[in-house]
Amino acid sequence: MPSDRLRSEHTARRALSTRGGRRRPRVLVAGLGNLLLKDDGVGVHAVRALQHGVPRGVQAVEVGTAVLDALHLLEWADRVLAIDAMQAGGDPGTIYRVGAEDVADRAIRASLHEVDLLAALRFLTNGHRPEITVLGVEPETIDTGLDLSPSVQAALPRLVAAAQEIVTGWRA
Repeated sequence: MPSDRLRSEHTARRALSTRGGRRRPRVLVAGLGNLLLKDDGVGVHAVRALQHGVPRGVQAVEVGTAVLDALHLLEWADRVLAIDAMQAGGDPGTIYRVGAEDVADRAIRASLHEVDLLAALRFLTNGHRPEITVLGVEPETIDTGLDLSPSVQAALPRLVAAAQEIVTGWRA
């Protein structure tokens, strides 16, 4: 039920804030991944933890694997923070911060969700492409199950803190 998870474009536009006549960037925090595959759902778990404390002008949304359902939010956003599981060869629970260009150039082995997010940008109709940063977490287990592995669960507070720090920096 993607419509239940994604806020309307109207709601997102109302969240626009200004400071001193200058518009602050509109920020989308997109939780990517599949909750049914343990650590693959870490992005959704992180966004759930973030949703209650985001400032005006920031949308924290459970996108899951329905990236195309979030196109209206990608068109709205100036900056996107995508959070997802990312296989880059580190220890499970390692947190990575990379730019979209790094994922696009395949400089790192990334989850298919970031690739889907970048592919979705081709469908934007307003000619605007938001700046995208990816926060990834090295998974321990991608297998059927609803719970995060112990190492990824232990990394979740650090992941949420890193996301808050990035968003705060963008909005300052």
